[in-house]
Amino acid sequence: MSAHKACGHRISGSMALWRAYQRALAAHPWKVQVLTAAHPRRCPDNTCVPCIGSLMGLGDVISQQLVERRGLQEHQRGRTLTMMSLGCGFVGPVVGGWYKVLDRFIPGTTKVDALKKMMLDQDYPDALITNYYLWPAVQLANFYLVPLHYRLAVVQCVAVIWNSYLSWKAHRL
Repeated sequence: MSAHKACGHRISGSMALWRAYQRALAAHPWKVQVLTAAHPRRCPDNTCVPCIGSLMGLGDVISQQLVERRGLQEHQRGRTLTMMSLGCGFVGPVVGGWYKVLDRFIPGTTKVDALKKMMLDQDYPDALITNYYLWPAVQLANFYLVPLHYRLAVVQCVAVIWNSYLSWKAHRL
């Protein structure tokens, strides 16, 4: 198979996954946000959904394997499961709900609306000083460019990097 055809198959497969995710999100927004914040599931039409939430666990795996260089023998599976559990029990429901509150409190997607939402979202100076290099820009783009029902997915994708950093920082000796 030529490289061009192989690339076309990957793109069409990715598009099928994206369409399946969109259908599931439209049919069951709360369930999809909670489940994709934690672990892989299948859509009602039995197609695989992008596993946004398992990205918290992926962030920990990246931290342990690529940053800390633990190797598979020394990998702390409980730590990875803890990160995934936090995604299911906290990040999915709380962050998804927070975005809905922000959208009700500040309706609209103009540049000014996005800036207001980003300012409210980042108003935790003691806990978030180190994240000011990443999250304000991500959230400004998220609130300005991304429809409400995709915002959690965008944040979880960026969160892979952030969770890798947090896991490394929290577990370094």
